[in-house]
Amino acid sequence: MRTVALHSAMVARSMKAASLNSFAFSTGGIIGTLGGLIGLGGAEFRLPVLIGLFHFRALDAIIVNKAVSLIVVAVALPFRASVVPFAQISDHWGVIANLLAGSLLGAWFGAGVALRLASPALYRVIALLLALIAVVLLFGHGGGTGQPLFEGVLQQVAGVAAGFAIGIFASVLGVAGGELLIPTLILLFGCDVKLAGSLSLAVSLPTMLVGFARYSQDKSFAVLARNRGFLIAMGLGSVAGAFAGSLLLGIVRAEVLLPLLALLLAGSAVKIWLHARRAAPGPRFPPPPSRSTLPTDPTG
Repeated sequence: MRTVALHSAMVARSMKAASLNSFAFSTGGIIGTLGGLIGLGGAEFRLPVLIGLFHFRALDAIIVNKAVSLIVVAVALPFRASVVPFAQISDHWGVIANLLAGSLLGAWFGAGVALRLASPALYRVIALLLALIAVVLLFGHGGGTGQPLFEGVLQQVAGVAAGFAIGIFASVLGVAGGELLIPTLILLFGCDVKLAGSLSLAVSLPTMLVGFARYSQDKSFAVLARNRGFLIAMGLGSVAGAFAGSLLLGIVRAEVLLPLLALLLAGSAVKIWLHARRAAPGPRFPPPPSRSTLPTDPTG
């Protein structure tokens, strides 16, 4: 009798996990489509959903978001070759190296800051950075002049500084950083939009790996093992959504879409800021009951 009850409980858990993973796939697809419509992966929209809808704690949400973002970027980079060949990307290795000189350091530093912050403070930092993205969506997506803002040593110094700031931003939010990299490449280096999109991926991938390596040194990194099935489902959904969104790119006018997405992010920022008030003070461990502390997914 006890064996039957145990088996029934395991079946129920498996069905619940499968249902949750299906929901994660669908949610990832919707978020990826939203991001793809403006040429991004959607990680900036995914993070508030991980916190608000799936009830991950701030740090766990960042780590999961970064893992999903890494999947999306790794898949997107070879697909971008049909838009901008790798040979053309390699011709701009100097630009990539310039930004990486700052972003790799920024990614390591930013992840360290996120690991040290108490949960309420981390929620507030996330809220402020999401509000910053909303501003960038509204005012930072112009076509540029086609001419670099600076040249020579001044451009290199500005590139390292911008890369460092973007690396921090990407690590703290668990995003690829395209929201800031693409405008930086257009304005600072005079790249066109298509080239900027491909170069941003070339900068994002190593930057994310460095941030990922820093997070892996903390015990919070175990959230990925506990939620493996969820992670894979959301990753696949995000990739599919980003691809679908890229096919629809240009169908919805940017003048209409960008303000709506900016408003969505601003609302998410307010909710997360308010969420900080409910976050319990004190050490991160033992964590409060949440999606991140559930037993290992039996289907994962």
